[in-house]
Amino acid sequence: MNNVAHQANRLDLPAIQALAAGDMAAIDALIRDRLASDVVLINQVAEHIVSAGGKRLRPMLVMLAGRATGTVGAEHHQLAAIVEFIHTSTLLHDDVVDESDLRRGRSTANAIWGNAASVLVGDFLYSRSFQLMVELDRMPVMRILADTTNRIAEGEVLQLLHVRNPDTDEAAYLNVIERKTAVLFAAGTRLGALASGADEATQQALFDYGMQLGYAFQIADDVLDYSGDADALGKNLGDDLGEGKATLPLIHAMAQAAPELRARLRTIVETGDTGALPEVLTAIEAAGSLDYSRARALEYAQAAERALDGLGDNEAVAALRGLARYAVERGH
Repeated sequence: MNNVAHQANRLDLPAIQALAAGDMAAIDALIRDRLASDVVLINQVAEHIVSAGGKRLRPMLVMLAGRATGTVGAEHHQLAAIVEFIHTSTLLHDDVVDESDLRRGRSTANAIWGNAASVLVGDFLYSRSFQLMVELDRMPVMRILADTTNRIAEGEVLQLLHVRNPDTDEAAYLNVIERKTAVLFAAGTRLGALASGADEATQQALFDYGMQLGYAFQIADDVLDYSGDADALGKNLGDDLGEGKATLPLIHAMAQAAPELRARLRTIVETGDTGALPEVLTAIEAAGSLDYSRARALEYAQAAERALDGLGDNEAVAALRGLARYAVERGH
């Protein structure tokens, strides 16, 4: 099927959210039920980050992949909750490592309760996800999630190695994205298909979709850090720069820059100098780096859609196609 035909079979975000609404309400109830602990501080910190909302994209992907390949039920809801717990635990840890004080327009947990509480509640959420996993008592599920969480942990360490490192190139940047973002997207879509009884080839197609979508989503996110609206983003523009992260727009601008400007940009990365953001934005604009990065994100989004070509057409597949397009067109 060509791209023109696909256009008619791609849902927009409101339609996707409407399609998933019933499942998402059930998942949200399950998340809140299984967050509960008799340790009050765990409840406070977990409630703070869960109630911040966000797109709940990862659990939604579990459900849509399940519906794209069959029928869904309680097992899908539990898998979706597991994926969201893993994601939430990484957010708590990330904010500590990055020394962030703002996420989704609200103070981060570490800004309110301190680093120790955030790390430890993150550990609670990780271990709770494994309790939920074991309850399902399916070895393929446990293998996928154990491998995925291990890859995410590798990604956290890999990213740390690239902090304030001006020699980070596009390949190294993509390597971090694969582990930190794309593997959890891919695990979610594979698990949704697995729980619906899909065959190995179909599970692989959904895995490939999730992986490509993860790349598209993160690259688009990194573009927004230099081009978005701070209020809509719920964080400060240039936060990546302040945290010493060279993301694709800056990596591309440095590669294109004349030697004198490149040396200046290297110094800015090494010092995490947010005061130099106007200089960085000028360099990024001059090199066409936002357009380059958007084009790369679109390539991954298109690859995600191609991975669905063997699935046939139903509402859930149209929703997955719509999410691939949304990933690169959103404003926050």
